[in-house]
Amino acid sequence: MNRATVLLDAPSNLGLRPPAPGTVPGCHKLAGALRDQGLAVGLGAREGGVVTPPRYDRGTWREGDGVFHAAAIAGYSRRLADRLQPLLAAGEFPVVLGGDCSILLGAAVALRRLGRYGLAYLDASADLRHPGNSTAVGAAAGEGLAHVTGRGQDDVTDIEHLRPYVRDEDVRVLGIRDGDPDLPELAGHGIRYATAGSIRARGAEHSAREALERLESAELDGFWLHLDADVLDPAVMPAVDSPDPGGLGVAELTGLVTVLARSPRCVGLHLTIYDPDLDPEGTGAALLAELLTVSLGGART
Repeated sequence: MNRATVLLDAPSNLGLRPPAPGTVPGCHKLAGALRDQGLAVGLGAREGGVVTPPRYDRGTWREGDGVFHAAAIAGYSRRLADRLQPLLAAGEFPVVLGGDCSILLGAAVALRRLGRYGLAYLDASADLRHPGNSTAVGAAAGEGLAHVTGRGQDDVTDIEHLRPYVRDEDVRVLGIRDGDPDLPELAGHGIRYATAGSIRARGAEHSAREALERLESAELDGFWLHLDADVLDPAVMPAVDSPDPGGLGVAELTGLVTVLARSPRCVGLHLTIYDPDLDPEGTGAALLAELLTVSLGGART
């Protein structure tokens, strides 16, 4: 049975620190840049519209105040969840264009409302910062996995009293850098991962299928795919807020996403962090649009 692909914009940049004083993160332009590459036509997607975020304004926030924009992020997450929930319930396949990684909260809340879902987390870092392991809590985009697994302040981790949105054992982290300092904590929580080096050594398809052993489990109602552009090596994708060497190549990431997204248990995905302000020629947008088009080309069967 075919599932319709729905292209939905979630251009929130509320979870990132300003790139420079008086500026705002440019990842809110991600959706427009990929649409300019003809992504909607390439995917054969129907239009899902835009969930417009609040204004970026940290006000009087200071270090030590917790997550900045927390109330705005929580409100935005509920609205994004409201938009996603009927699509998921109808069996459609949302492709959500961010935005920063804090948009994961909207997807996670929508899925938690519907049942128990897993998460394939394709990212350069674990995003596991929380008050229990850091004094630098603030930017939700660097705390995404912590938040969805219930670690952090209540207003973002316990929206609608649904904490945790995803259980530790239902997460698979893929593409994290080999030297990431959060690797021991991931292991301690029972969150399974495959580093970029491991994926390169064992092969993208093998790594993805290993992750699917849990993500396709009968205990789960399905799984969501989180795709952060910084999982790619900065040699091919420098237009991200924190380029970190040692990432995946385009073919490796395409292999991962293809296997994961073509699973009948994958219910949707989002793309985050690519910043068109850092890519004046648009080469990164073209690369990502191509990657999604190729990976999802046969996914809706």
